[in-house]
Amino acid sequence: MGFIEAPQWLVPAFTRSARAIGADAPTHLIESVAEGLVASWSSPDRFHHAIKHLVDVLASIDQLAEETHDPDVVRIAGWYHGAEFTALARASYAHKGGEDTMASAERARRELPELGISPTIVERIAAMIAQIHRHSASTVDVDAQALSDADLAGLACEPQKYAAYRKNIRAEYAHIPAEDYLEARIAILRKLTDRPKIFCSPMGRQWEEPARENIAAELSRLTVELERVEAASQGPDADPAAGGPEAGAPVDVTDVAEAARLRRDALSPDPRAARGYTSTLGRSPRPDPRS
Repeated sequence: MGFIEAPQWLVPAFTRSARAIGADAPTHLIESVAEGLVASWSSPDRFHHAIKHLVDVLASIDQLAEETHDPDVVRIAGWYHGAEFTALARASYAHKGGEDTMASAERARRELPELGISPTIVERIAAMIAQIHRHSASTVDVDAQALSDADLAGLACEPQKYAAYRKNIRAEYAHIPAEDYLEARIAILRKLTDRPKIFCSPMGRQWEEPARENIAAELSRLTVELERVEAASQGPDADPAAGGPEAGAPVDVTDVAEAARLRRDALSPDPRAARGYTSTLGRSPRPDPRS
């Protein structure tokens, strides 16, 4: 699993930021909300979108803090932005997998007023979280831009850490057949690189070049893997020159035989074997493995 123990400073950090934006509830109530968030971020189905990701997002917000209007509002939004999460097949194939920003925003709307935070600030936090969906922050909202960039900052890490990130993303969707996963992941990464810029805040642009280099390397790898998985699904006599199992290093997404079995299950008319999603025109819609 991707679980790591939450740093001891996390709950006090949440308390300080909550106080800074107007929370006047007793400290034990604020800490209780923070502990509930830590528990959510620590759920065993998370590998990348886990407690380490929360810590990394908060650290990235700190790097961008000087260009925000209210860094503590952004920090609390960072705490909530992926508090709700799912990698279930049904949600993934409906393009609702990963961090559920809308449900996370609603959670902020439920919990933060109980701490004495004003409705105006609560709605501001919820609106910022909602803008993380597909990372479509407003061009005039510097706080939302900082939150979105902090969420994507991990794309710019050094190659070894990026390799671990890549594997953790796959682990969250281990139940998704390899071909479907690869097609969806390639589509998402291409959408990112097709943008004029991945990072929209002025300070966040320091991450643009290394992020694009990492994504380009991953896309190259995934394209080769997809060709090999497709060739393997055609049978053991597939031409290695066309990308069959003998061409290059072993596929690191999943064993190709297992991938073929999962693929058959996914296309089965039996709803219990179909893993909770429906097929379209004889094949499954793409899942949505988020970055």
